[in-house]
Amino acid sequence: MTYSRPAFSLCTLGFALSLALPALADDARWMSGDWGGARTELLERGYDLTLNYTHELGWNAHGGYNQDRTLAYADELLLGLGVDLQRTLGWPHAAVQLYVTNRNGEDITNQRLIDPRSGQLTSTQEVWGRGSIWRLAELSYRQQLLDQRLDLRVGRFGLGEFGEFPCDFQNLLFCGNTGGSSTGTVWYNFPVSQWGLQLKYHLTPTLAVQGAVFEQNPSLQENHNGFKTSFSGGKGVIVPVEAIFKPQQALFELPAELRVGAFVSTADADDVYLGADGQAQPLGADGGYKRHSTSHGYWTVVRQQVLQLHDDPARPVEVFTQAHINQKDTSYIRSSFNLGVTVKGPFDARPMDQLGVALGRVEVSPQFARRQRLLNSLAGEADYTSTGFIPVQDKEYSAEVFYGIQATEWLMIRPNLQYLRHPGGVSEVDDALVVGLKVQARL
Repeated sequence: MTYSRPAFSLCTLGFALSLALPALADDARWMSGDWGGARTELLERGYDLTLNYTHELGWNAHGGYNQDRTLAYADELLLGLGVDLQRTLGWPHAAVQLYVTNRNGEDITNQRLIDPRSGQLTSTQEVWGRGSIWRLAELSYRQQLLDQRLDLRVGRFGLGEFGEFPCDFQNLLFCGNTGGSSTGTVWYNFPVSQWGLQLKYHLTPTLAVQGAVFEQNPSLQENHNGFKTSFSGGKGVIVPVEAIFKPQQALFELPAELRVGAFVSTADADDVYLGADGQAQPLGADGGYKRHSTSHGYWTVVRQQVLQLHDDPARPVEVFTQAHINQKDTSYIRSSFNLGVTVKGPFDARPMDQLGVALGRVEVSPQFARRQRLLNSLAGEADYTSTGFIPVQDKEYSAEVFYGIQATEWLMIRPNLQYLRHPGGVSEVDDALVVGLKVQARL
C-alpha cells in the first residue's frame, strides 16, 4: 500500500501524540492545550482558531471485487479562523470565517470493493475525495439583519447548510447532507468552495426558509484549482431553496427537525441515455448526447429525538432519515435514502460516548443502466467475466454500526463495521464487510 507524504506524517504524528500524551487532562479542550491561556484570550477577544484532524481507516475484511486484503487510510487537516466583528471592530452581528483543508490518502471502496469497470456510488471513508490537495474551503462574511431574523452570507463556501446533517458516521451515505454525494457533479459540498450568496429568514422561532445562488464551475474540482477565485470555467449557477422546521416539542414532546428542499442548476447537462438526434446515444450518428439546459433535484431530512436517557437533554436518542431524488435523465445517481439512530451517552459510566446504527440505499438512474445494457448488446457482450463487458449498475445497499469513544474532550475514536450489498450497484460483485476506524481530534 502506498502512502502520500503529508498524510502519512500527520497520521503517524496524530496517533503517536494521542497515545503519548494521555497526561493532558480529560477536560482539556485542545490536544495542544491552551497555550498558556493565549487561546482562551484570543477567543474572548473574538478570534476563534480551528485546528482539527480527521483520520479514517478502512480494511476489506470480506468480499468486494478485489478480495486481496489491505488497509487504506484517508485523512484531513482543517485550519480555520473565525473573527467576531462585533468584538473586534464593533460591527454588530457580523463575522468572517476562513477554512483551509488538506486531504490525502486512499479509499478502500475505490481500491477494493467496486468493479473498476463501473462507477463508484458511495465511500466507506467519507473524508476521502475532492483531491489530495490543499483547498480554500471557505472565506465568507456573515451578517444578521432585521432584528437578527435575516442571515446573510456571501463569499466562497459550499452548499453544506442545505440539507444540513452531522457527520458522525464514516460511510458517506450517512455523513453530512446527501446532495454532495448524490449530485456531486453540480453540487459541491465542503471542502470545495465557490462564489455564493445565501439568505436565511426566520419566519418564526421554529420555522425558517433559505435560498442561495452559487456559481456552477466544474473546474473547481480540479487538483490545481484548490485556491482558484476567478469565474473562468463557469457553466451557470445552482440555486437551492429549503424550508426548515424545528419544533421544540414534536412527537414524544421532544425536539425535532424537518427540512424540505429543492435545487435547479442552469449548467447544460448531458442526457444519460439519449443522443442529440433523439435516439439512444450509442445508436446516434455523431455520438453526441442530448443536451438539457437545466437539471434539478429534491431532498428531505427528518431528525426526531424519541428519548432522553434519564431525562438528560445531553443524552438524546435520535432517529433520522434522509432522502434525495435527482432528475433521472441528467443524473448518474437517481436517488439515495437512509435511516438510522444515534444515542448519546448510551451507558451511565460513559455519558459522552456515542452509538450509531444506519441503513441506506443508492440507486443508479434507470436510464443510465439502460444505456449500459444497450452497449453490451451492441458489442455482443453477455458474459460478466469478459473484459469487454460493462457491468450494469442498479442499487447499492449500505449499513454501518459505530461506537464513538470520547477519550478526552478533544479526542473522539469511532471504530465501526460497514456492510455493502452489491458494491457499486453491481449484483455480480460479492457483498463486502469493511472494518473502519474514524479518529477526530481538536489539535
